[in-house]
Amino acid sequence: MEKSYWTERLHPSPRTDHRTDWERDYARVVHSASFRRLQAKTQVLGLGDGDFYRTRLTHSMEVSQIGVSITKKLYRKAKKARQDGDETELDSAALAHLPHPMLMNTICLAHDIGHPPFGHGGEVALNRCMLPYGGFEGNGQTLRIVTKLDKYAEGHGMNLTRRAVLGVIKYPVPFSEVVDWTIVPGGEPKAPAPEAKLARGDPAYKVVTPDGSLFVAGDFKPPKCYLDDEDQDVVLNWVAKEIPDWAKIRTSRKPKEAGKHAKTKFKCLDTSIMELADDIAYGVHDLEDAIGLGLISRRAFLHWFEDKSKRKESLSQLLDKHFDGRFDEFTRQLFECDTPERKQAIGRMVGFFVEGTTFAEANPEFEEPLFKYQAIFKCGACDEKAKIKDALDTLQGLVVELVIKTPAVQQLEFKGQKMVSELFEAFATDPKRLLDERHYIKTIQGGGDTPTARVICDYIAGMTDNYATNRYQQLFQPRTGSVFDRL
Repeated sequence: MEKSYWTERLHPSPRTDHRTDWERDYARVVHSASFRRLQAKTQVLGLGDGDFYRTRLTHSMEVSQIGVSITKKLYRKAKKARQDGDETELDSAALAHLPHPMLMNTICLAHDIGHPPFGHGGEVALNRCMLPYGGFEGNGQTLRIVTKLDKYAEGHGMNLTRRAVLGVIKYPVPFSEVVDWTIVPGGEPKAPAPEAKLARGDPAYKVVTPDGSLFVAGDFKPPKCYLDDEDQDVVLNWVAKEIPDWAKIRTSRKPKEAGKHAKTKFKCLDTSIMELADDIAYGVHDLEDAIGLGLISRRAFLHWFEDKSKRKESLSQLLDKHFDGRFDEFTRQLFECDTPERKQAIGRMVGFFVEGTTFAEANPEFEEPLFKYQAIFKCGACDEKAKIKDALDTLQGLVVELVIKTPAVQQLEFKGQKMVSELFEAFATDPKRLLDERHYIKTIQGGGDTPTARVICDYIAGMTDNYATNRYQQLFQPRTGSVFDRL
């Protein structure tokens, strides 16, 4: 595909300065309100009392740095092969199709901007509330912000280049095609009556809301997808206009797991790099936060690894390369509090995983190079050595079990889940009275094309943790309020 195809924008955007298309995309993300709000959305709920914890903003910046490092590493390897006269077809493909570092920056920085307040608690709450209206999923909301909600181009979001939009589409399938209603309590909800889009003078439409705000989070975990929306279909059709394999990409699924929604099978090259970077940041930096804040003790750390021998075995390549093959040395350096030694150990771990990536022809059946080629972890030798991915999976599993699943964190997610549910119900019950002027007058009463329920969902999804808490207190806290209260 010609480069000019990938640098096109859905809506004309005259060039007025010296910047490249990739630089313009980067600026639009960095200067957006959605990106700034990530500074007040914590990466692991409940870490806000610490003085160096990671937010979704710092996480996104780290993903960006790692994603660019992977891209440059793969490019340098292919370029060296060309210089040495050892260039293969794979090297040629890498040099031709790897993303520009600035494009990779943009995709990584944008990847989390659709995530709602209170982490997964907020996500499942909004999905439950939105089931009659097409559901909710954080990655789908990211695409919605980038292509519609952001204010750079009114009604067209950030109006990014075609390749940047493709890069943030982690799951190229709409909600309705992957949701499994048999695992959702109550099954598929009845379609609500045609929603009046509230032109001026129309009576307020009653949005259907679920009964109560208490529910089991796992019952309403959304499928990985983009959201059902006519505008999104227009965007996807534009992105895929000249991708000959798009029908297969959109309809292919991974083997269905019992009790789970269907999952897409393919993603583009740029997205594969971003996902590797995201996984590395989660696996290494969340572990660093957890140890630094005392959420994982040395004793709990050792006990977790001793519980199953395969966990230690999965780290063998990492230990051999950077810790003299010794698990005790690995442990010692991680728990050396506030010392350069621990920070250097974390840096070596990140470097190990970055160096463990490779450029591969993962989907040879595809004609489009951006789907034929992927960035993946090397599989390692066919001996006792563990795969590099196994090591990262082990570190991620450690954080999930010793931090994310603990009652302290889950109780905070539950609290956020309840607040989001009750905020949605309140706004849906009386939007004219409770929504601020910008969201009610301009979007709903002004006769826009967005259904009322989706407007409310967009409003709540864009809130920071603190703003959502303050909005909840403003509406529900039993105290005397004042018209001078400001959020």
